[in-house]
This record gives sequence, C-alpha cells and structure tokens, in this order.
Amino acid sequence: MIEKALYLIPVTLGETEHNKVLPAHNREIVKQIKDFIVEDVRTARRFLKKEEPSIVIDELTFFVLNQHTSPEEVSTFLKPLTQGNPIGIISEAGCPAIADPGADVVAIAQSKQMKVIPLVGPSSILMSLMGSGFNGQSFAFLGYLPIEGNTRGKAIKHIESRIYSEDQTQIFIETPYRNNKMIEELVKTCRPQTKLCIACNITCEDEFIKTKTIKEWSKQIPDIGKRPCIYLLYK
Repeated sequence: MIEKALYLIPVTLGETEHNKVLPAHNREIVKQIKDFIVEDVRTARRFLKKEEPSIVIDELTFFVLNQHTSPEEVSTFLKPLTQGNPIGIISEAGCPAIADPGADVVAIAQSKQMKVIPLVGPSSILMSLMGSGFNGQSFAFLGYLPIEGNTRGKAIKHIESRIYSEDQTQIFIETPYRNNKMIEELVKTCRPQTKLCIACNITCEDEFIKTKTIKEWSKQIPDIGKRPCIYLLYK
C-alpha cells in the first residue's frame, strides 16, 4: 500500500511513449489512487488509461482545477486525504505545480501539514536548460512575457540586462501560436552577441533544441509554428 499523501504525478510532454520518460514506479502509485485533481478530465482519463490499461476509469473521482476554480473550491479538493485516502495531481503536460495551477493545492496541503510526494518525470523547463549549454547554477523562470509590443520590448531588455549583470540564465515561455512573433521580437530587441536557445517538443520525435547568438538567428529565423516552446537567454 502507498502512503496517504498528495502525489504530484508528471505527464508526458507530448505524444511520447510513457515508458521512455516515466518510471514504472509511477504506474504502481497511480494504480492505487482513486481521487485525482486535474486541469482537464478528458486528457487526464486518457493519460491514466495509457499509463495503466487495467485502471477502471469509472471508479475514479476527478476534481477540476483551472483558472475558473474558486479558492474556496480548491480547499475542498483535499478532503479524500483527510479521510485517509491518497490523492494525485495531474497536469496537462510535464510536472504538476511548475508553471501550473496545481501549486495552489500543494500550498494548501503544506499549510495543513499534509505529506506531499513529487514523482519523477519530464520538466520542459529543466530539460531545455540542460540542453542549452547555459548557466545551470543561476537561472530564473519567468513564465509568460507581456503581450503588448512596447511593454514586451522593455521586458526583454530588462531580462537581457540580468544576463550580463547577474550572470543568470533567463527562461520563459510563449503561447504556441505566438512563437514566430516572439522569435522575431527577440532577434529585433536583443544584442547581437546575446545567445538564444530555442527548445520545442522536448522528448518528442521532432524535438528541437538549438543555441545560437542573436546575430546567427537573424540570418535564418526558424518557423517553429505552434509547437510548445521554451526560450532561454544567456551571454
């Protein structure tokens, strides 16, 4: 039997075989959980069935956690744990609570002295940093940059200055349909010698991780399209 705890269950980053990126130990944990906190019930059900075909989906309970979930509702999601039952958090992709609303549930669990157990799985943020060749001793993940042109340009200039003043890798993401515009903005705004790593579809068959200077990128801007992407800047 597994411990009575809140389990953070990583998900594949794309259409990748589960056994390539998720430990068998995770499967054994998932088989013993009946209550799950998820962003989307449909994708969570599909993930669980792929992870362990023997699971009877109709026997499970799902609590939906997204931008529309009220704080009052979130606080009720841990009720199974107070009744002695383990509960799992499943993100849409990658690791729960990292750039993910699951962090709100973890914070509540910690405040109530409940046990929290993160399981091993792929993180696009860390894997992109690993593949970039940039500083892994000091780095910052910034989430999404501002959308509006002038504000975004100022934000890019600001984070670029931190590369040189603090010797710190800067990592951020963008909504996939704005990928190409983001790359164009970075090439237009950053110094020619600044290095940009573009990492997309990590762990998938069409994985792309390339590091070049801004000057080099400007000669041939890649068409990333709408693939999930991580951007990293360093000197």
